[in-house]
Amino acid sequence: MARWTTQALQKIEADYQRSADTHLFKLTIPQLDGVDIYLKDESTHPTGSLKHRLARSLFLYALCNGKLDQGTPVIEASSGSTAVSEAYFAQMLGLPFYAVMPSCTAASKIEQITLYGGKCHFVDSAPQMHSAAQQLAQDLGGHFMDQFKYAERATDWRGSNNIAESIFDQMRKEPHPEPHTIVMSPGTGGTSATLGRYIRYRGLDTRLVVVDPENSVFYDAYQSGRSDLTAQCSSRIEGIGRPVVEKSFLPDVIDAMIKVPDAASVATIHWLEKRIGRKAGPSTGTNLWGALQIAQQMMQDGQRGSVVTLLCDSGTRYLDTYYNPDWVRQNIGDISAPLRKLETWG
Repeated sequence: MARWTTQALQKIEADYQRSADTHLFKLTIPQLDGVDIYLKDESTHPTGSLKHRLARSLFLYALCNGKLDQGTPVIEASSGSTAVSEAYFAQMLGLPFYAVMPSCTAASKIEQITLYGGKCHFVDSAPQMHSAAQQLAQDLGGHFMDQFKYAERATDWRGSNNIAESIFDQMRKEPHPEPHTIVMSPGTGGTSATLGRYIRYRGLDTRLVVVDPENSVFYDAYQSGRSDLTAQCSSRIEGIGRPVVEKSFLPDVIDAMIKVPDAASVATIHWLEKRIGRKAGPSTGTNLWGALQIAQQMMQDGQRGSVVTLLCDSGTRYLDTYYNPDWVRQNIGDISAPLRKLETWG
């Protein structure tokens, strides 16, 4: 193995050793009877989101497959969080980084990418990202990371402190240590693939429920069994939902899916802020709305247990969008109805 590659792998491993695991905290909801909801807080990673895990795995995968060398430009198609995390690792290794993203991406994410030395290449909408990234990689003689293709295979789903192993380890001392359900929203589909595979590998009874926003084809693909579905519009919940069925989306490891209205996703993060005093990103709203529906059904069925979902990133990245009432009215619409429903939880 080339000396530069060996040093690059050592740098990534050293960064990992300096990082603690992310917290898993219990969400206190007095109206829940016999059901506990937990949020795994992925916003505490060095780059502030769940995508830090994915970016590390993608760089290790590319390095060990001989795709990166000293000076190789790295290109990714990303609406923000993956690009932020990949820019961090590219800077660590001294590699040029280019993020291909929709022009509507939150300004705070663009600032973070440039903070880590990355450059942004804008397209009009999400369906254009993949081909534009491929072309840019060809023009620059670089490597297209292609998170949507490689996410499910770059992560070791059997363990190695992946997110699934971490969740089950942290739940060991809880009243219901083996979760009844884990809830996850798909961006690439890689995290749900890791969770589903790990659950089966360990022979656990936990269900995996995947929640999908509007303007995304994952839910319809799961329901119909078709992998050729496409949409001509972009998801309004940044970071999740796709106009095509990505290769990393593995429906066979999912037990059920729920379609979540965008208004409900946004309402949920505003409701959550009142409960914990912290802002979360919109995909967290999608996750938590689904978790609450499952908890409600469990209570109605007389079941007891735990439900685990993810706080994917901080809401401070979305102050000018999902936390701006004018922007929400113009881009999402009226969120008062789901807010009223959430307020019944207290």
